[in-house]
Amino acid sequence: MLRRRWCGARLVLVTVAGRSMEPTYRSGDRVLAVRCPGQRVRRGQVVVVTAPAPAGGWPADAPPATLSRGDWLIKRAVAVAGDPVPRSVAPMVGPGIRAVPAGALVVIGDGPRSGDSRQWGFVPVHQVLGVVLLTVRRPG
Repeated sequence: MLRRRWCGARLVLVTVAGRSMEPTYRSGDRVLAVRCPGQRVRRGQVVVVTAPAPAGGWPADAPPATLSRGDWLIKRAVAVAGDPVPRSVAPMVGPGIRAVPAGALVVIGDGPRSGDSRQWGFVPVHQVLGVVLLTVRRPG
């Protein structure tokens, strides 16, 4: 989960809470993210996305990501539209789906214990708040 502070129309300062992205980010680290449409996310980028529903995944009618809406998670985009579905995610998206569909991403935490696409399946691109630009290590 992330705590966030709005820094302008396009930049968001978020504080990492949790261990799902260790060793890349530790709890207490702060990252600066630039808001961007999820369709522009590239494989390998670290993204800030809305947290899924408690049952996992996002309802088809879920509103798009906004600064005022819900909890946020930080994950790495490992596959974008047209990329092959990673083997670790295939059981969640169903048999026969070989490529990430348009309008979706696959995100996975860098840490060994992470809630991510391996449990939720595809992330709708409209649930992306932005892409991490830089890290500001935890204060102190």
